[in-house]
Amino acid sequence: MQTSFSLAQLADPNLAESEKILRACVHCGFCTATCPTYVLLGDERDSPRGRIYLIKTMLERDAPATPDVVTHVDRCLSCLSCMTTCPSGVHYMHLVDHARIHIERTYRRPLLNRMLRAVLAAVIPNNRRFRTALKLAGFAKPLAPLFAWLGLKPVAAMLRLAPARLPAPVTAENVVFPAVGRRRGRVALMAGCVTPVIAPSVQEAAIRVLTRHGIEVVLPQGQGCCGGVVHHMGREHDALAAVRRNLDAWIAEADGKGLDAILITASGCGTTVKDYGFMLRNDPAFAGKAQRMSALAKDISEYLAGLDLPRPATAPGLVVAYHGACSLQHGQKITREPRELLSRTGFVVKEVPEGHLCCGSAGTYNMLEDDIAKRLLARKVANIEKVRPDLIAAGNVGCLTQIAAGTAIPVVHLVELVDWATGGPKPPALNGVSIVAPARAAEPVL
Repeated sequence: MQTSFSLAQLADPNLAESEKILRACVHCGFCTATCPTYVLLGDERDSPRGRIYLIKTMLERDAPATPDVVTHVDRCLSCLSCMTTCPSGVHYMHLVDHARIHIERTYRRPLLNRMLRAVLAAVIPNNRRFRTALKLAGFAKPLAPLFAWLGLKPVAAMLRLAPARLPAPVTAENVVFPAVGRRRGRVALMAGCVTPVIAPSVQEAAIRVLTRHGIEVVLPQGQGCCGGVVHHMGREHDALAAVRRNLDAWIAEADGKGLDAILITASGCGTTVKDYGFMLRNDPAFAGKAQRMSALAKDISEYLAGLDLPRPATAPGLVVAYHGACSLQHGQKITREPRELLSRTGFVVKEVPEGHLCCGSAGTYNMLEDDIAKRLLARKVANIEKVRPDLIAAGNVGCLTQIAAGTAIPVVHLVELVDWATGGPKPPALNGVSIVAPARAAEPVL
């Protein structure tokens, strides 16, 4: 794509990077076929190619964002399916992230939208605030239809997604979980912001399955939200502050007792953490640290696939519809490992039709863009139910929450199933569900 930025504009390293991305686009339109919003809406401006044109014009003119540009950029899920499809290697993720930062700096949103975004940015990344907010939302859930009727759809969406009951809080920070038997490795487990509050069983399952197979696990002091929530809102300062905080926590651990990997159970966080090197590439104090820690980051399925997990004495034989989270299959290009893990531990894995399309979760998207999110959820659930599974497995807590809101089929994190099949307890999501538990595997000889 031809661009017309001035030399003065290209002196800005962020703009120079976006110009390079823009020039890689050849207008082929392959991305339109796999873009969820274009598939639903049929509007060129709601396709990656259309958004690229809008972003290009905005940045070239060095102009404040217009309502039209904001509307169509906001509708982007950042599912990154377009990057999987693109034959030219256009790094759309970095371009749309830059556009969101420009929008945040130059556009004043309507009051309600501005307030909602401010609340989400302040509450979700903070475990204590998030837990308090969800407790309050639990009481207000019956009022969701009223808020929708009043035109406050994002508030109604927040209430619908809030769990009726919250699980007990997870263990405090700075805890080391020793390996069972001979230690084969040492990893940091990223707690994150959402998972410890609404699905602590995921973290507990990861710790069990890792320590059971000779891996020491540490929850480093000071780590927190990956920064992705605010990053995708264009709040660059807040995002980079979260990134630097995590880097300091992990560097202290890596330079202390050492780390073989930083493991992440929420693939949305994993995509962000693996991009830390790019995000801080212009920061002399943190660029090297960011590159080093990004290189250690692994999705939990990616790491477990490299361990010699024992096969269950008796295969569970349960049919699992595996939902590949967009951040995992498109953002991190991890597709084979989760399916192989489930198969190796005795589950029958079924492919979901249109598996490349987003479920509509996408961080805060299912709250801020409720109408599109609900349509994508209905499409996803319809495709999942076609394979008639016993369970649905995914590797991202946002997807688990979103899909569970649209189906009665149990939705379980992949690591909980692997833990269960290799000697751990039944996942909480299956309590009360009539499913025969898999035979407990013999403990590995260490």
